Amino acid sequence: MNYWCWEKFRKRYLDILINKDVKETVERRSMYFRAIRDFLNNKWFMEVDTPVLENTTGWADAAPFVTHHNALDMDVFLRISAWELWQKRLMVAWFEKIFELWRIFRNEWISQEHAQDYNQVEVYWAYEDYKAMMELVKEMYLYIIDTVYKKREFDIRWHNVDFNKDWYEIDYTQIIKEKTWIDIFKATDDEIINKLKELNISVDDYNRQRMIDYLWKSIRKTIPWPAFLINEPKFMSPLAKSDTNNPEITHRFHVIIAWSEVGNWYSELNDPIDQEERFQEQQKLRDSWDNEAQMEDKDFVEALKHGMPPTVWFWISERLFSFLEWKSIRDCQTFPLMKKIN
Repeated sequence: MNYWCWEKFRKRYLDILINKDVKETVERRSMYFRAIRDFLNNKWFMEVDTPVLENTTGWADAAPFVTHHNALDMDVFLRISAWELWQKRLMVAWFEKIFELWRIFRNEWISQEHAQDYNQVEVYWAYEDYKAMMELVKEMYLYIIDTVYKKREFDIRWHNVDFNKDWYEIDYTQIIKEKTWIDIFKATDDEIINKLKELNISVDDYNRQRMIDYLWKSIRKTIPWPAFLINEPKFMSPLAKSDTNNPEITHRFHVIIAWSEVGNWYSELNDPIDQEERFQEQQKLRDSWDNEAQMEDKDFVEALKHGMPPTVWFWISERLFSFLEWKSIRDCQTFPLMKKIN
């Protein structure tokens, strides 16, 4: 990136002042988040707020920022989701339709679609399943697009993406098998490693879950149209409810647009025994140096023992906005974080 590209972020106020397109992007960003709030408010979801500083990070496969709390003399984490385990505690308290739209923080890489701090909305809906949420999500996407852009066809990553078309359903296990000949339930670790090498996929972590995720992400790059990814395996989804007919897969789905995931939803696991076992498996991965695996949260398991109703959850972030704009996520943020100049 040349000098001017960096300088325009450092002096964003001048960039907004002299560039009409940048100013309009800031305005559309405001409209985007207002449309999400308006849609959810109109559907009778109540907005809540949950802690930003945490003893235990939860849900996302992401590395947290760590800081020290002087008054309590302990290390704490900036949250990496907005905040799943706290909102599920509110479901235990019998709030049936809630959401939070707030800032989250992930100590990860910078890319066209990754930022370290960004806005995300997370929604919880009791007594419904992921199929009902799929319909709500599609309705919400179309509401956002109609409100902010007043059109349904977009050029994103050199593809024409038409939101008027039917949204396909893609089976997680089947598409990996079709594209790579790897059966993720039966293949050995060595077979997966060899396939990754054959596909020239660089791997920095050879635990099984991470390798399967690399396989899927290589396939995801071939999917330009709006689609729902369904039937993710249980070992890839430690917080999602298993299917009653096939307990090895979960009631989880993702929205795929222009090669990337721009939304994630599932029916929540509300069995405390099952949840505790999955946390323990995730903790083993953390203990083996996978710092993106889930941390064990015993207090949350205790909350589940008091009873949580059947619940479905989803998130959507400003990544969708950057896709609709066909810009990097940093270009879509008003003041992206920049490295300090000495």
